[in-house]
Parts: sequence; C-alpha cells; structure tokens
Amino acid sequence: MKVGVLGSGDVAKTLASGFLKHGHEVMMGTREPTKLKEWAGKNPKGKVGSFGDAASFGGLVVLAVKGSASAEALRAAGASNLSGKPVIDATNPIADAPPVNGVLRVFTSLDEALVERLQREFAGAKFVKAFNSVGAALMVNPELKGGRPTMFICGNDEGAKKTVTGILEQFGWETADMGKIEAARAIEPLCILWCIPGFLRNDWTHAFKLLRKG
Repeated sequence: MKVGVLGSGDVAKTLASGFLKHGHEVMMGTREPTKLKEWAGKNPKGKVGSFGDAASFGGLVVLAVKGSASAEALRAAGASNLSGKPVIDATNPIADAPPVNGVLRVFTSLDEALVERLQREFAGAKFVKAFNSVGAALMVNPELKGGRPTMFICGNDEGAKKTVTGILEQFGWETADMGKIEAARAIEPLCILWCIPGFLRNDWTHAFKLLRKG
C-alpha cells in the first residue's frame, strides 16, 4: 500500500516507520523538511515531500499533526488529493493549556469531536479515528503483559474501517469498531485518560484493553 503521512512529529515519524517496517511505501508530508532529515537518513526507503505531495502519493493518508493544526494541514494537502481515500485521524483536540491535576484540556465538547469537523469540511475523505488513545512509543507492535491492546476506531465508511483494521492487525492491535463518526466524541477523550498516569506518575507504558465475556 502507498501511504502518505501528514506531519513531522513523533507520532508521524513513528507511524511512518511502522508502515515501512510492514512493507508499505511511505511519503511523509511536511512544511519543514529539515525536521525529517534524521528520519529520512534512518529510513532510506521513505520519501519526504509537501503535504500535497504526500496526500497525492498515498492511497491511504494518515493525519498526524497537532490537533489545532489538523484542518490547516488537510487544506494544504488538498481536498482533491484526499477524496475517496481512507484518512486515519490520529489527532486529538488538546488545548494550549497546562493539565489540571493531570487532566488535559480540549478545545472541543462532548457534543462534537474534532474529526466530525474535519469530516464535514473534507466530505470526500473517508475518515477513521485511530491511534489517538496511546503514546507514540506503543503505537507499532507494542509488547505488553496483558497481550494485544485494543484500538478503538470509528468512521462512516465501512470499507475504510476494514482497511484500517487490517493495518492495526499488522501493527499488533485488536480493533474495537465503535460505529459512526460521532463515536469519536467518546474516543478522543481517551487521550485525556491515557495521559493522566503520565502526568501524575511519569507512567506512559500502558494501553487500553476491551475485555469481553465468553
């Protein structure tokens, strides 16, 4: 699969490296190529270009930028380059404010997820919320005592979710499909919950697991 990764931070670089590890072709999209010089040196098979280059390149697009910059990044990528493609949205609506007793603040509400806003603006894209509820260090093939962790996803397009479920399987996750895009109102705040032990106890080595009876 050809994958375009939008972003140049830790999450973007981690996911891009993960796709390369599993045999996919990858182009990272950025406004500042110098941020990816080290990554490119370690990943000679990976490509680096603009947001538009990466979105055009990928049959699958990954959005891995700061939540407040997500719409701007997608506009730079170009709606026509996103149309008809699965877009993994790994962003979170974290506000530019310090946590209170370990609890992050967000710029959305429980009545509207960030990805809902993005889906409305970029109606041709097939957004799937994923990879937002764990830190970068555990995103690709995490080894945890309790076995494979659970990644909660949602989105309006069943085919796109099937594609993302396959990626998650490669990356060592089990998938819990929570339904349509509105479910992100519950999935995005999982980032807040995941971060609390980190801020309070410097514990960042956990992931969520959904247990079922029988």
